[in-house]
Amino acid sequence: MLTPFHLAVQVRDLDEARGFYGELLGCPEGRSSDSWVDFNLFGHQFVCHLNPALGQGTTGVHRNPVDGHGVPVPHFGVVLEMADWEALVDRLTAAGVQFEIEPYIRFQGEASEQATMFFFDPSGNALEFKAFRDIEGQLFAT
Repeated sequence: MLTPFHLAVQVRDLDEARGFYGELLGCPEGRSSDSWVDFNLFGHQFVCHLNPALGQGTTGVHRNPVDGHGVPVPHFGVVLEMADWEALVDRLTAAGVQFEIEPYIRFQGEASEQATMFFFDPSGNALEFKAFRDIEGQLFAT
């Protein structure tokens, strides 16, 4: 069993973060204050800290080439079961989320073949959600 990670990021508006992470991504809310809110991000502790001075958009994001795409760095996300990843793709698509990298299968035919997608939250934090057919066997495959 994996142990949960803890990740904290800056957001420009807590209500906006609640809408994105809580409503759109379906992450249950935990504790909160006037300056932060905890979410259960697929079993992990994810905290949004308010920084009202945070600029809008994705300025300052670096991109590295991976499988023919410019992957935004830094980014974070969760490795999901394939059916859960596909359901999330459907939910994001139905909500009109603009993908930075459209959902697709990366490294096809290789040991590390994976489904992936990248998008930004309203505060400009880059997210990647991915899935493998065999998480245990493929996650760290070389």
